[in-house]
Amino acid sequence: MKVNIGKYPKKGDQKINVRIDPWDTWSMDNTLAHIIVPMLKQLRDTKHGSPWVDDEDVPAKIRSTKAPKPKQEGEWDNNVHKRWDYVLGEMIFAFEAKTNDWEDQFYSGNCDFQFIPYIKDGKNTGMKEMVKGPKDTFKVNQKAKNKFEARMKNGFRLFGKYYEGLWD
Repeated sequence: MKVNIGKYPKKGDQKINVRIDPWDTWSMDNTLAHIIVPMLKQLRDTKHGSPWVDDEDVPAKIRSTKAPKPKQEGEWDNNVHKRWDYVLGEMIFAFEAKTNDWEDQFYSGNCDFQFIPYIKDGKNTGMKEMVKGPKDTFKVNQKAKNKFEARMKNGFRLFGKYYEGLWD
């Protein structure tokens, strides 16, 4: 895949050239994550404003209800930028994890499998059954893996919800 986004010329439209190769859609979610991460980081580092973020999408300590009331009606509270920073951070977390083998951190030990004859109703079926071998020590920290994955899914959800807020 080749994406060239030219600088805005002094006059005219921005030049954008995109080339998609057939293999780019094989794991499109991963391909897009590699593009999205640097763009989200650049937006985070160079933003000039923040869109409104709903209180339900952020921790209690940075909700609008925790900030001093604005002096005038129609003004935003002092936590508006903190909420957007939080949302951007969660999006970046999710897409960065997508570009890595994030599940590996939850696995430990070694796999040892053996194939034994598959017996059904006392008869050998001619097929093999895979069973754990005597040296199998493989473990999954499922609770931590589920928590990590839930955070990723929330980052993807926030990306969709605040997609039109991705501007500078």
